[in-house]
Amino acid sequence: MRRHLAAAIATTLALATAPTFAAQDKPTPSAKELLDASKPSEWRTPDPDNLLYMQLPTGRVVIELAPDFTPLHAANIRTLVREHYFDGTSVNRVQDNFVAQWDDPASDDDHPDPAKLKSLGKAKKTLPPEYTRAIDAKLPWTELPDGDVYAPEVGFSEGFAAARDPATSRMWLTHCYGAVGVARDISPDSGNGSSLYAIIGQSPRTLDRNLAIAGRVLEGMPLLSALPRGPAPMGFYTDAKQRLPILSVRLASDLPPAQRANIQVLRTDSTTFTALIEAKRNRRDSFYTLPAGKLELCNIDVPVRDGGKPVMP
Repeated sequence: MRRHLAAAIATTLALATAPTFAAQDKPTPSAKELLDASKPSEWRTPDPDNLLYMQLPTGRVVIELAPDFTPLHAANIRTLVREHYFDGTSVNRVQDNFVAQWDDPASDDDHPDPAKLKSLGKAKKTLPPEYTRAIDAKLPWTELPDGDVYAPEVGFSEGFAAARDPATSRMWLTHCYGAVGVARDISPDSGNGSSLYAIIGQSPRTLDRNLAIAGRVLEGMPLLSALPRGPAPMGFYTDAKQRLPILSVRLASDLPPAQRANIQVLRTDSTTFTALIEAKRNRRDSFYTLPAGKLELCNIDVPVRDGGKPVMP
C-alpha cells in the first residue's frame, strides 16, 4: 500500500514539474508558413553557368557550384562537363553515414592502367588546393548565434553553409549534408574535380579545410543517399554491376532555356531565412514543449523550390 502511494505521489510530482506548452505561449511559425509569406525578392535564381544536371538511371541530381569559394575547381569542373568527361562514369563508392562518390571506375584500381583512364581533355590534372579563401565583406554573411565546435564563427553565405576565423581573415565551406567535395590523393594539388563526392550522412566537419568543397546538391539527394552501401572497405563496390552509371552531366547554361529547371534558392541573407533560423532554434508548439534554444550549423537546410514547389534536397 505504501509503495503504491509513493509511486502515485512521484507520478503527480513529475507531471506537475514537467515542462508543458502553455496556452498563452504563442506557437512559433512553421517553415511552410514562413516560406508562404516570403517575398519574391528573397529568392534567387542560380546562375545557369553554376548549375550541373547529373542524369542517373533513377532521376536527376542538380548541383550548384560555388565559384566564390573554389573558383579554380569550378572552372575545371565546367571544362570536364563540357567535354562530357562524366558521361559513362559511375558512382563507385557509397560509405554508410558518410559519402557517395563518383568518378572514372578505372581510377579506383589500386594500380590504375593509364591507358584505360578517361582523358581529362582540356581540363587541368592538378590544381592548387582551395580549402579556404579570404574573408570578403562583399560576400553576404548570415551568422548563427550559437557558436561552433570547429570554427570561431559559422553561418551561411550565398546559400552555402560556411565558417570563418576573423583572427586569420579566412573563411571556408563546411561538410554538411549535401555538400559536394573534391576527392584527392595525398598530395593537396591532386584534387582536380574529376572525382566528386556528396555527404550523405552525418556531417564530417573534421574534413573542413582539408578538402575543397565545390558546391552542394540542390535537388536529388535521395537518389544518392538511398544507394546500396558498398561492401568493401570505405564503401567501394566489389562488383562492376553494383556501380550506378552516370548517363550524362550537363551545365544548365549549355541547354536551351526550355530544358532548364526553374530552381530558386532562398537567399540566406534574407529576413525570411533569419526567421527560419530563429523558429528552429526556439520551436515551441503542442509537441515541442521545451525549445532547444540553439542550432547547429548543419541542422538547417537552405530552402529550394522548383517551379514554385518546395524541393527535398
